[in-house]
Amino acid sequence: MKPHEIAHRLVSPTHAEIDIQLETDLFWFRGHFAVQPLLPGVAQLDWVMHYATLILVPGYRFHSIQNVKFQAPLLPGNRVTLQLDWQEQKQQLNFSYLRHEGEERHTCSSGKIRLCQ
Repeated sequence: MKPHEIAHRLVSPTHAEIDIQLETDLFWFRGHFAVQPLLPGVAQLDWVMHYATLILVPGYRFHSIQNVKFQAPLLPGNRVTLQLDWQEQKQQLNFSYLRHEGEERHTCSSGKIRLCQ
């Protein structure tokens, strides 16, 4: 299941930003975890691939994860921006999820994924 997308912007042919509202009833929060639901890493990676292949690199697919860091949880009700940066010469997609806190943005997760055609 995909998130509630507020807006997406293609800033350049190699950079996109997608604003997302993490609705409290989102499928991914069910059972992950009972005391404090949080967005699983597998959902975050799924959304990265969904938006990358939809907006930046149609025709590409997942090859391997080069690096991923989960620094802070993404929680129900959070508003986040997913940033995608495509480096064609390396066949590498860099991503980061930034949680909104007023005017500030804090990195919750980031990584590099290798793509192939």
